[in-house]
Amino acid sequence: MKRLRTAVWLYIILLIFEGALRKWVVPSLSNPLLIVRDPVAIYILLVSRMKGILRFNPYNFWMILIGCFGIITALLQGHGNLMVAVYGARIFIIHFPLMFAIAEIFTIQDVIRYGKVLLWISLPMTALIIAQFFSPQAAFVNRGVGGDMSGAGFSGALGYYRPPGTFSFTTGTSLFYGLVAAYVFYFWFNSFLINRFLLITATVCLLLAVPFSISRTLLFEVFLSTAFMIVSVWYRPNYLKRIAIGIIIFLAAFYLIENQGFFSTGTEVFTARFTSANESEGGLNSVFMDRFLGGMIYAVENAPNMPFFGYGLGMGTNAGAQMLTGQVSFLIAEQEWGRIIGEMGLLMGFIIIIVRIVFGVSTLSKGIRELKLKNALPWMLLSFGFIQILQGQWGQPTNLGFSIISGGLVLAAFNKPEDEEEEEENILAEEVMKPDEV
Repeated sequence: MKRLRTAVWLYIILLIFEGALRKWVVPSLSNPLLIVRDPVAIYILLVSRMKGILRFNPYNFWMILIGCFGIITALLQGHGNLMVAVYGARIFIIHFPLMFAIAEIFTIQDVIRYGKVLLWISLPMTALIIAQFFSPQAAFVNRGVGGDMSGAGFSGALGYYRPPGTFSFTTGTSLFYGLVAAYVFYFWFNSFLINRFLLITATVCLLLAVPFSISRTLLFEVFLSTAFMIVSVWYRPNYLKRIAIGIIIFLAAFYLIENQGFFSTGTEVFTARFTSANESEGGLNSVFMDRFLGGMIYAVENAPNMPFFGYGLGMGTNAGAQMLTGQVSFLIAEQEWGRIIGEMGLLMGFIIIIVRIVFGVSTLSKGIRELKLKNALPWMLLSFGFIQILQGQWGQPTNLGFSIISGGLVLAAFNKPEDEEEEEENILAEEVMKPDEV
């Protein structure tokens, strides 16, 4: 178990710093590093299976079955490229089952420990994205994948670019801080579990990250964590006092930095980006339908126009598109549901979507039950993980990694503390010994 836990931590570290390796450390290996976490995931799965840790469940059965069958249909009826098909199938055969392996390997103490590490990492990460925000794209901090001197930033507003942090693309920044937000809210519920200085500093960093990331997705994720927090207070009124303290500190921090020149620049750029993007996308209603629902409605409506077995597994990923055409693009659809149905067709695509919906909803329901039992950790992690399970863009490696990690953390957060498990084992042992004693 110690080696498996170390392997999970390695997967997590590579997820956060994989982009840094591809941009700054070994840019010549940027393409192989795209799948650097895959061997770690395979090792965890094989050892977990051999030791009887990873158990069978219907979610894994359907995902692995569709992944294997999808390779065949991609070769016979789709694009016909074996490498692309295998690249797409690894999502369902390797990474998806990893969630359930993490759930068996990590204890709830490991989940809390990971949250503390994440908050520590958020401190230098915030300094980095601010430096990227104010630096030209030719600067070293903004260097792109493979040492690209044109920069890794993505279009923002008013001449500023969205910073990618240590990731290869800006979506990594919003995903990272989305998970940070879930932990920040949880630790305000249970401030006795964490260093108070770290919690306050990480809260300020989250406040700074929203405007300097120029990410509407991150803002939405923070709002979603806030909504989950309100539900937590509804079920556990004793949390109200702790949250009130957190809100006071948050408002005090905002008051202290709102008139600082660097922060006002960030808020001005973020406001401009928010306004222009909403106007170009048809207002908040259109943004909600596209971003939150992940193109679900369009994908379902357009399904009859697709080949029955789709265009081929892996074709909708950026890496798959590059292998097929030589260019990074969205050959099928940018949003997740459209990509799934486009790659695998109506039948297999719907099976994948239904599995994700059932898994997400059942996990959410269990999270509410745990909340009533005074365990708010899985519920707050679901404020980030639920959307990632439901319609996270698994075709992109960073999105896939955060989806798998957040799902695994949520499942592991349902585990009982080790001391409680030992107590139950001792009681069971006593019960077994009683007949012999008699």
